[in-house]
Amino acid sequence: MPIIADAKKFLKETGSPQWQSDYPNIETIAAGIAAEVGYDLCVDHQVAGYAAAIAGIEPTYQVIDGAWTNEQDPYMTIHRMALSSHYRGLHLANFFFSNMISLQAANGIHNFRIDTFKKNAVMQHLAISNGFVERGTIQVDDPIDPSRIAYELNL
Repeated sequence: MPIIADAKKFLKETGSPQWQSDYPNIETIAAGIAAEVGYDLCVDHQVAGYAAAIAGIEPTYQVIDGAWTNEQDPYMTIHRMALSSHYRGLHLANFFFSNMISLQAANGIHNFRIDTFKKNAVMQHLAISNGFVERGTIQVDDPIDPSRIAYELNL
């Protein structure tokens, strides 16, 4: 949870309202770990980052102001990517993101989706630099700002 707290603080400092409500909370992270969809990035035996990779239909992606290009193949959604402030600036988020995609591709998943706030320039850059393409806007249950930019990557 200290990594999630670092990410919340970083987002706030960069002007993004993302994660400034009660999400993600300890229940969300614990549920991801229990479901075996949570991944850690470790550096020198220390946890430096966390993200979830969830296979299957994401309910909030069913309605999009835009269009997905691949509606046939199963997809993996990457959620809740966070990096410890102790490791920021080392390009580890890109490394972590790339490794998560590679791991899932090795397991037969070739369609990936993510979403982020309009003011989260860091995640937008990370998505685009990893080959994701903006596909439109989705709506989520968020009391601050329910609109999200949706991205897709097809390998």
